[in-house]
Amino acid sequence: MVRIAIQAAFVAVVVGLASALSIEQRAAPLVKAPLKKISTVTNITNIVAHDNARLSHYFKKSPISELASAPVINEIFSYIAETVVGSQTFNLIVDTGSSNTWVGATTKFVAGSTGKSTGDSVEVSYGSGSFSGTEFTDTVSIGGTGVTGQSIGVAKTSSGFEGTDGIVGFGPVDLTEDTVSGVSTVPTFMQNLVSQGVISENILGVSFAPLSGSDEEDTNGELTFGGVDDSKFTGSITYTTAVAPWWGVSVSKFAFGSTSLGTTTASGIVDTGTTLLYVPTTIYTKFLSTSGGKLDNNSGLVKFTTKPTSNFSFVVGGTTFSLTPTQYLVPTAQYSNWGISGSGFYTYIADGGSEAPNTILGMTFLENFYSVYDVANNRVGLAPAA
Repeated sequence: MVRIAIQAAFVAVVVGLASALSIEQRAAPLVKAPLKKISTVTNITNIVAHDNARLSHYFKKSPISELASAPVINEIFSYIAETVVGSQTFNLIVDTGSSNTWVGATTKFVAGSTGKSTGDSVEVSYGSGSFSGTEFTDTVSIGGTGVTGQSIGVAKTSSGFEGTDGIVGFGPVDLTEDTVSGVSTVPTFMQNLVSQGVISENILGVSFAPLSGSDEEDTNGELTFGGVDDSKFTGSITYTTAVAPWWGVSVSKFAFGSTSLGTTTASGIVDTGTTLLYVPTTIYTKFLSTSGGKLDNNSGLVKFTTKPTSNFSFVVGGTTFSLTPTQYLVPTAQYSNWGISGSGFYTYIADGGSEAPNTILGMTFLENFYSVYDVANNRVGLAPAA
């Protein structure tokens, strides 16, 4: 009898473990959505102006009324998610530097049977552009993964978003504060995926890749909702505690090759909505003197007469992240798309100023590193792209 009892207990444990594993697997699906990178750039100075305006907005933390004179950039160099709102499909910029989802910049929103106006006003400034309009709730789906009752802004007016329809925001929810009248914050798309049981954890994995050759668009990115895609990176992910209110990280020990550019810790943001890689002025100045690069007034980028051979590196979360010259230089095949003419080599590394945050790990950095935005554990992850 004892033997039978032991066998029965063993079977129960095995069945219990199997059930627990089965429940865990069912509760933690990984769902993915493809991204398309598009470029409507005709002059690189427009991208530089776009990024500078966005950077200024970050450290000013200004309300929209104070940014009415910010430059309007009507060219985009962004990753786009085809997003279904109600019965309409919109091309929305994927932005980890903001958190509202809104439509109507190009394709006008027409409310269907699932779209309902809350009557509340909504307005958001990005420095490089802005929108204002009315809040609706509607079904929202990306790559077949969707939620109901999502807060969306429907633009009555917008600037700086020609060629796209708006933004889907993947930043922390605190960035929605005071953007919609009558409420403190509004749930993000990721929060609703969790609350409606579509995914079990508020974790977003982002995979980017550079454009191929002289292409102006490629479907070369992917979002993973609910976890990470192990096939998109090599080695292990370095996690660091996120610094509010953005996906903020501390960056230190900048170097060009074997030459230290500075060890002071800088305040940074991991931001898919910024194109360039921004570093503090002190680091930038030493980078120029060490590398031999000079600011080119025609492009707004640092230009080299001879192609650099040293890596550019810095430390996040105790791990050194290095960019090779191929990774931090604008591909020559893209020169005509960006309005760059003549010889020389141009880098994505730019001056982030002296006010915090002054280090922005933008799109061109993230095309070489897989990034993870983990609300569940308040952390940001980075790993070399596969």
